[in-house]
Amino acid sequence: MLLSMTGHGEAQRQQDGVVVAAEVRTVNNRFLKVSIRASDGYSSLEPQIEATVRRHIRRGSVTVNVRLDRQPSPDDFHLNEVVLTGYYEQLKAVCDKVNLPDSIRLESLLALPGVVSETGAGAADTDAMWPLAEQALVAALENLSRMRTDEGHAMARDLHANCDVISQQLAKIEVQAPLVVDSYRKRLTERLNKLLDEYEVSIEPADIVREVGVFADRGDISEEVVRLRSHLEQFETIARSEESAGRKLEFVIQEMLRETNTIGSKANDAEIAVYVVEIKTAIERMREMIQNVE
Repeated sequence: MLLSMTGHGEAQRQQDGVVVAAEVRTVNNRFLKVSIRASDGYSSLEPQIEATVRRHIRRGSVTVNVRLDRQPSPDDFHLNEVVLTGYYEQLKAVCDKVNLPDSIRLESLLALPGVVSETGAGAADTDAMWPLAEQALVAALENLSRMRTDEGHAMARDLHANCDVISQQLAKIEVQAPLVVDSYRKRLTERLNKLLDEYEVSIEPADIVREVGVFADRGDISEEVVRLRSHLEQFETIARSEESAGRKLEFVIQEMLRETNTIGSKANDAEIAVYVVEIKTAIERMREMIQNVE
């Protein structure tokens, strides 16, 4: 089963006035790279977040955003009555002195420095927050996995179609390869006969046979064809395995391209060259796609 390295997943969990929203985005990368952004005051959760991500994702560039919001409670703040009373008495004295009406509003006093302060009682207890954050993160990763799996299925279908193209072109090469030697023998015989007639000399048939044998040995692509077909079968076997194995597929693709290039250089035949171009085109499409497989 192939997994795409590109995807997105998000989830939200809420409990006891705490809301946790997790978002995970992934793009392709040769290795696993995790970038984490957590709400202020919760940076200590980043090691646990990264460990959870690494249990679910093996390869790719991963961006994780975790937002934790907690509804405030009265215990989070302290009202300094002494400071509040002091502000009120000073303002009242000024109003009495200049004959202003006593219109001092409580909300105005509460906004003055030192009247209300945070107690720290509501400060983030990261250990207590982690179980809820983990639930949201795991749910986001599961949503991400579904998206990556769906895209992986589509990629597998396209890769299989390209494997079929390679197999078809390889079959044509297997048919054409034996004909190359016969064609060379005929061309060589015609050229030699023309030269022999022109210069009135003779040549032994064994010499022609020897020259054709050298050409056949130098242009023999049977081993490369067998290896390429073996690599093709290996590729499809790995692609159908339960685990996504992008790196293994990359290696097989490299071997397939190497064998194809050797066939093209040794065959010395225009028709086989056309088939080789088709195979290399399909391999290149597969190589680009495999770069996005975990």
